[in-house]
Amino acid sequence: MSQAFAVVHSALSDQPISVDVAIAAVDSRTSGAVVSFCGVVRDHDGGKAVDRLSYTAHPTAHQALSDVLEAVAAKYSFSDEAEEGVPVRIWAAHRVGALQIGHAALVCAVAAGHRGQAFAVCSELVDRIKEEVPIWKEQFFSDGTVEWVGAGVAG
Repeated sequence: MSQAFAVVHSALSDQPISVDVAIAAVDSRTSGAVVSFCGVVRDHDGGKAVDRLSYTAHPTAHQALSDVLEAVAAKYSFSDEAEEGVPVRIWAAHRVGALQIGHAALVCAVAAGHRGQAFAVCSELVDRIKEEVPIWKEQFFSDGTVEWVGAGVAG
């Protein structure tokens, strides 16, 4: 039984991203479940207060993001939970540039025929984006120190 996948959106953006926009983009009359993830900038890390942060993407990051979405889609195309005629729709965007506390940094949404498949696809999508897409986070702490954190691995 084959499963159709549609990558609805894959982007790096210096503009705000919205989980509501992501959900609306993937939802359809055939979807039995829509699962979303919104990674938000928090006010602390490692016991230190964070004032703000900035994300920097490697020039290959957009292609890496697209590749991750396609790989996840391919992996789940023949899932046991796949329902003939119910396409799985996926949406992902990661912010780049300066972000403030409370801003969405990574948003993903997945619509599928069943909740198990939607959760599995969304979870793997988030994990692989964080592991494989070369994006780095620069954190600015309240004590004046700065730390770079790798959110992906370059090339």
